[in-house]
Amino acid sequence: MFVNTIKLRTLPLPVVEVSLKKLLWHFDMPVWEKDGTDDWNLTPREVLNKERYTKDHQKIVAEANTRYPIIITRYKSRYVILDGVHRLVKVYSRGKRTIKAKIIPPKYLAMRQYRS
Repeated sequence: MFVNTIKLRTLPLPVVEVSLKKLLWHFDMPVWEKDGTDDWNLTPREVLNKERYTKDHQKIVAEANTRYPIIITRYKSRYVILDGVHRLVKVYSRGKRTIKAKIIPPKYLAMRQYRS
């Protein structure tokens, strides 16, 4: 099962500024698919570096609306992005040091109404 990020966005939680340093570990995780493939084989760092087979995600990053906060949760000692990696890449590429985020307490992730 997956979390329903659309429902999580509606939770009445504050939007806070989070240091990008706490999220940059995501740049080395394969979270997307390279152009023309059907596999989790593309990292945000490859998109930032404009490597081959990243044009689709370069376009999504360019069009990402950074007015909306990313959705994150804390797992062990890290923040984990549930929704908003394209926005993270865009904010980082613009030289920002923080990003707007809504931090979802882990208890919500176990609730049936926030799963899909």
